[in-house]
Amino acid sequence: MAADQALQHAIQTIGQSDPLIKLLQQVRLGKMKPTDAGLRVVTESWLGTYRQVVQSPGLTKAGLRRIDPQPRLAVLIDSGVLTSDHPAVTTLRATFEESFAHAPAE
Repeated sequence: MAADQALQHAIQTIGQSDPLIKLLQQVRLGKMKPTDAGLRVVTESWLGTYRQVVQSPGLTKAGLRRIDPQPRLAVLIDSGVLTSDHPAVTTLRATFEESFAHAPAE
């Protein structure tokens, strides 16, 4: 049960600051540019939060698979908000891989 609680907490934390939900729509509508400073600040803060979440104790490999940041990163990269070599992107990817490697199977 603790693994389920850890996963639910992780999903809630990521969702609270997820720029894809509100801000990316503004980029798609042309109301914001992908390079907007405000969008960059929110996105980088979210990446930091995401990194902390994947390091949370109690997450299993299955739980980490459910919160894999790669799909969200791909959307942000494809939209021009981030680049694949952005330091926060590479750090999040490395942190996720390390957390996954050390997480218990169940």
